[in-house]
Amino acid sequence: MALKNNVCRFLPVACVSAFVLTCVVACTVGYKFNGASINYNKTKTIQIGAFPIRSVYVWAPMQSIFQNKLTDIFASQTRLRQVKKNGDLILEGEITAFDQFNKGISNDGYSSQVQLRMTVNVRFTNNSNHAEDFEQKFSATSTYDATQQLVNVQEELVTEMCKDITDQIFNKTVANW
Repeated sequence: MALKNNVCRFLPVACVSAFVLTCVVACTVGYKFNGASINYNKTKTIQIGAFPIRSVYVWAPMQSIFQNKLTDIFASQTRLRQVKKNGDLILEGEITAFDQFNKGISNDGYSSQVQLRMTVNVRFTNNSNHAEDFEQKFSATSTYDATQQLVNVQEELVTEMCKDITDQIFNKTVANW
């Protein structure tokens, strides 16, 4: 009778412990906190080429802001080693558009808001799985008040758009959303 009582007290604790352990193991295997789903046994390096500006309108610092954001996101959110050539993953392309246009018109017929748009063409090669290769354009926009001059808000807006575009590229290439 004493043995039966001990087993009855131990059984619920054992079941709860097994359930918690199963949940912990299942969660750690399938979920990564950085959003990247990379098989690091096959993919160890990434090669990020220069993204030159090929748009009609050019703001020179835009290229370095974009390049820095792109290399930073892969450095901070993956364990991939960045290399200059022969990467397991290869990102290359160009900034193809940087333009602005009126977005809103005020009652007096003049522009009230201006939208700035940046577009980047990306070629992605996955040397471990060429079925994932692609070429695609990624765009982002930012709006500013027409009473402001572009030179006064350009750096902030370009930085914001570069972050948006690099997040899109990251998600398309290694996050597999």
